[in-house]
Amino acid sequence: MTVMTYIGAIGAAQREAMQADPRVVIIGEDVEANVYGTTGAGKARAEKGDFLQEFGRNRIRNTPISEEAIVGAAIGAAMTGLRPIVDLSYSSFLYMAMDQFVNQAAKNRYMFGGQNSIPVVFRSAMFYGLSTGAHHSDRPYPMFMNVPGLKIVAPASPSDAKGLLRTAVDSNDPVLIFETCLLWGLKEEVDEEEYRIPFGVARVRREGSDVTIVAIAGAVPLALTAAEALAADGISAEVIDPRTLVPLDKDTIVESVRRTGRLVVVDPAHRSCGVAAEISAIVAEEAFGSLKAPIVRVTSPDMQIPFSPSLEAQIYPTAEKIKAAVKSVCASRASEASSNISRS
Repeated sequence: MTVMTYIGAIGAAQREAMQADPRVVIIGEDVEANVYGTTGAGKARAEKGDFLQEFGRNRIRNTPISEEAIVGAAIGAAMTGLRPIVDLSYSSFLYMAMDQFVNQAAKNRYMFGGQNSIPVVFRSAMFYGLSTGAHHSDRPYPMFMNVPGLKIVAPASPSDAKGLLRTAVDSNDPVLIFETCLLWGLKEEVDEEEYRIPFGVARVRREGSDVTIVAIAGAVPLALTAAEALAADGISAEVIDPRTLVPLDKDTIVESVRRTGRLVVVDPAHRSCGVAAEISAIVAEEAFGSLKAPIVRVTSPDMQIPFSPSLEAQIYPTAEKIKAAVKSVCASRASEASSNISRS
């Protein structure tokens, strides 16, 4: 085990994959110099190390500044035997290649009767919370969940980022990995040896008995902070990190809610048609009889992200907002206790 940052774990996983399989290549805008090469500066390049010197320009490829071309080239490369990792930078840039994602990457296996595989990994970073404005602050994973054929990954820790990326590279289907850049500096002990984390297996980050908190991506550390504070108030919160959104480990979530009887879902993305809405619907369908209080969602409102730091800070879930939501669903505990006393 060694201490790694989130971005360092991503780099370690990519290096392992490239050393293990010569078909793995990295492509993207300015990846030769600014990110994986010798002339770049900054945190990401320092963490990832000098890939260009180790693997050469045949496997670290710059692309034109055209997301549609980048994604299209990666799909074609995957169909002809390579296993590309595509560095797309801002997640908002994915919109420029929607036709390639939706009509090519997601549908090719089906359209060719299973004869084709699309083993390509698309990495993108969500830069919200940094005053990058409406054009660069999106958290678009919910809309891609609506596209059959895509696997959606949202790691919230260094160890998960490494293990999930290795699984993604092994997959024969297109995988979209959404990284919360606010977590890039997060440190954790990570296994230096190769390992993989299977898709569709949630991680219970904290056990509890009074309420289930399901937190998505960058909301996980906030939920853990809130759970710690709630414990001081006598509320035991179970925190679940789904890790992958497609496939989604609904069994772990439903089983937890059946024990706790309460659910709060925390998602930095917009409220309507989001991950929180989907998880709430699943629990309402499969564990309604176990609920002791209404399901509560803590999300961002359905509005564009303001550039002003003071205004933007009010948009997203916080530990305080999560605490308030949990206390609202746990308010029924007092009445339950008094009812039990009166019965006895």
